[in-house]
Formats: sequence, structure tokens, C-alpha cells
Amino acid sequence: MPASGPQPGAAVAFVLKGYPRISETFIAHEILALERRRLDIRLFSLRRPTSRERHPVHDDIKAPVTYLPEYLYREPGRVVRAWRAMRARPGYAAARRSWLADLRRDPTPNRGRRFGQALVLAHELPGEVAWLHAHFLHTPASVTRYAAILLGLPWSCSAHAKDIWTTPEWEKREKLADCRWLVGCTRANVEHLAALAPDPGRVGLVYHGLDPQRFPPPAGERRQAAGPVCVLSVGRAVDKKGYSGLLEALGRLPGDLEWRLVHVGDGAMLPALRRRAERIGIADRVTWIGEQPQQVVLEQYRAADVFVLNCRITADGDRDGLPNVLLEAQSQGLACLSTRLPAIAELIVDGQTGLLVPPDDPPALAAALARLISEPDLRRRLGEAGRVRVGVAFDARRAIEGLAARFGLPAAEDG
Repeated sequence: MPASGPQPGAAVAFVLKGYPRISETFIAHEILALERRRLDIRLFSLRRPTSRERHPVHDDIKAPVTYLPEYLYREPGRVVRAWRAMRARPGYAAARRSWLADLRRDPTPNRGRRFGQALVLAHELPGEVAWLHAHFLHTPASVTRYAAILLGLPWSCSAHAKDIWTTPEWEKREKLADCRWLVGCTRANVEHLAALAPDPGRVGLVYHGLDPQRFPPPAGERRQAAGPVCVLSVGRAVDKKGYSGLLEALGRLPGDLEWRLVHVGDGAMLPALRRRAERIGIADRVTWIGEQPQQVVLEQYRAADVFVLNCRITADGDRDGLPNVLLEAQSQGLACLSTRLPAIAELIVDGQTGLLVPPDDPPALAAALARLISEPDLRRRLGEAGRVRVGVAFDARRAIEGLAARFGLPAAEDG
């Protein structure tokens, strides 16, 4: 456990890549839980929201939001005012050196934009903020790090998935050396980062967990499909979610099996996936309902018979951590099928609380799908075991304690 955190009563600035984001409810739930523990939070977002949809949790959060310039050329006056004010600060020279050292190794427009955003963040930060916290180890942590050096403030970080595996090792090492502490949301990620940290003790494991009040277990027994078995998947249509492989696996299923697929989510690959379903000859069995608010997603979990998420590791190393949709689906007693990636195996015990297959293996995925579609007793057994495991090991009310302690908050009162 880190020896230091914010002083009691100090405000903390959370630096986010975008807010609110419908695909990042785990961050919103964490912020709300910390607010309810009386942490004074101010939100700073590098991007404005791209979706009109919001989850109820976003309306419950009281923290004010400041949007930093997403592109510096769109708000030049704001950037210049920040630069003029910050260049007189004692930390300016050190922050500029750190940024230039990073820029030499990563000479991209994005790297230049990070320093400009850091200047604005440092300039506009309320005086009562005494600690900075970044969500994601890549861009948000860079902006946070430069701003922290400028102001001489401590900072910390929550790392998740893509931000860990697509960030260069040199950059991870330097950020781990500079931050006071970092938490990861899976054991696999924490072990990877701890091996790069100068002090492995500053890297801790904090699972996101699931709020049982927002995902209460369904009343009564899960229904058994009277018609085609409903296979549900919730996730963005991006490469690491493996939807091309899922469609191929569905196309391999025996012709006498009755099934339909419902997909919830948006993403750049959706048009290509629709075309692929047409080519495979299964388009009439697939329903694409797009991005949906939390209540609609919950209704889909309760209406489905099987949940599948075909996660994979992409060519650039991007991968999921522990997808929250798996926790959500299991909380509803839904039998889950996913891939044997290390973080996912921390949740699903193959053959006991769900089924796991190798990534990038459509024949194995098809075989597992065929079992779940044709064996209702297996679905019932796996779904109930998964529901129990989530309730015992991934309750957000317990998971938040590790993070609350790092922010110097007192332990929650029992009951």
C-alpha cells in the first residue's frame, strides 16, 4: 500500500480521455463511489462526448467537468494564455524538458498536443486541487504528468487495457517512476507493470467490480428459449473484440441448430461486419441494435440465453483487460463464453463459471457455441455459478476500498 495520498479534504483532479463515455461506465461508477465517500473530485476531459447517450450514473455524478482543448488550433487564445502564465512557473523548464525528451522518441502531432493540453490543465486547475489522477496510462497520463511537473503536484494513475499494451516500454517505465502510485484492474496487467516499476510496491490491483444495485439479479429462474436460442454480445465493433471471428464461428454451426445473434454497440467496423454476415449467409439471424443506454443493455442480458465475447490480441498488442460486460452478463445468470486471455481467466473458470476457448479459433468457438445452444442444462449451471462468483469476488462495494485507501479516505462503515 502506498505510504502517501492526498491530504484529508484536498480536492483531486481526474484527467480522462473523454467524458462521459457510454463504453466506460466502469470509470463513472468508480468516480461516483469515491464521491459518495466524500472525495472532492474535479473532472478534466481531453475530449468532448461523441455520443448523445448517457447512463444514469453520469447524472448522479456531481463533479464539475472542464473540457481541455481537443485540438490546440481551435482554441489558440486559451493555449497562449496558459503558456504565458505557466512559463514563469518554477516547474516549467523541467516539464518542457520531459516533453521534448518524449517528443524526440515519439515525434507525432499527438505528442505536441499533450503538452498544450497540460499547459491549459495546469493554468485552469482550481487552487484547492492538490493531487492529479489520470485514467489510462497513455495520453491522459502524459497530460497529467506534464501538468504535475509544472505545478509541483503529486499524481497517480489507473491503467486499464489498450493504454498498457500499446504504450512503449520506455514510456511506461518513466511514468511508473514519476507517479506516486498506480492501480491496474487485472492481475495480469499489474504483474506486467510491476515488473517495469522501480518500486513494484507502488503498483496495486483494484478490480472494477460491479454495483449490485445497478445490476440486481433477475427475479426468478432464467427462462429457457421457446424458439431460437438468443446469443447476445455487447461491445464496440473494433478489432480486439473479434466480431469477424464470431461471425465465422456462427456460420460454422450445424444447420439444425436454432439461434439468433443480437449485437449491442457501435464502432467503425459495423458496416464491414454487416457485409460479412451477408457473405456468410447468416444476416437474417443477426440483429444489430447499436449503442444503447444501460437500462436497455440490462434488458438484453435478461432476454438472452447465451453471452459471447470473442476477445483477441491485435497486431499492435491492443487487447481487453477484464471486460465489464462479462461481469454484467454473469450478474444476470447468463451463461458466458469468451476467450482464454489471462485477464478474462481471472473471472471465468472454464467449465465451472463459463466457457473459454483459445482466441482466433473460430472452430473452437463454434463448438462451444453449439454446446451452449443445444444444452439448456449446461447454460443454467454455468449461468448460476457465474452469478454467484461475481457476487462474491467482484462486488464493487468491496473493490472500491483499495482505491479509497490510496486516496486517503477512511474505511467504509459496516452496514
